[in-house]
Amino acid sequence: MTSSPESDSPADQLAVLTAQLTAQPYWTALAMQEQGSRFFQHLGAALAAADPANRRRIFQTWPGECWDFYQRGLVLEQNAEDA
Repeated sequence: MTSSPESDSPADQLAVLTAQLTAQPYWTALAMQEQGSRFFQHLGAALAAADPANRRRIFQTWPGECWDFYQRGLVLEQNAEDA
């Protein structure tokens, strides 16, 4: 599911993120691990390993940061598809 970057409200962003609860948030976690500070690298590893309940906690605790890395993950995914 994709959406426009700047026009989404925080509630819309959280809804997009929580749609990943049943699917692996691979690209978001990869963006965190590759592009984030040491804290977000570890959070990305936790996100990749988390069950849906813990993914929800991560998304609800750091919604703005998760949204940023979600959008970065979309770029990584597109680059991988283009390669």
